[in-house]
Amino acid sequence: MFRRTFWFTAGAAAGVWATAKVNQKIKQLTPESLAAQAAGKAVEAGHRLKGFAVDVRTGMVRREAELGEALGIEAPSERALPPAGPRPITAPGRPGGRGAPPRAGRRPGPHHTSNESNRNEDH
Repeated sequence: MFRRTFWFTAGAAAGVWATAKVNQKIKQLTPESLAAQAAGKAVEAGHRLKGFAVDVRTGMVRREAELGEALGIEAPSERALPPAGPRPITAPGRPGGRGAPPRAGRRPGPHHTSNESNRNEDH
């Protein structure tokens, strides 16, 4: 009788353990959980990439200083690298982000002829 009780208890415990493991895996495979895991890995990869960029920047500055010393060139301070961080987004072309400079052969502004505005016209 004791043997039967032992094996019944051992089987029930194994069943509970297996059920808990299966439920844990099912929760890990839900779309929300997969999205959270992917986002976490993307953030972690971004941090590693930023650390790598900082290491490269530091090594570059150090090597440039070594080469400057070896060649007897003193680098001016204004040529130092800009600080690492977000930069303002400006349109290409003119300073201040006012857009690209006007192209040659085209008058700036809304005052242009119909031939210049219709680029699909056969000539």
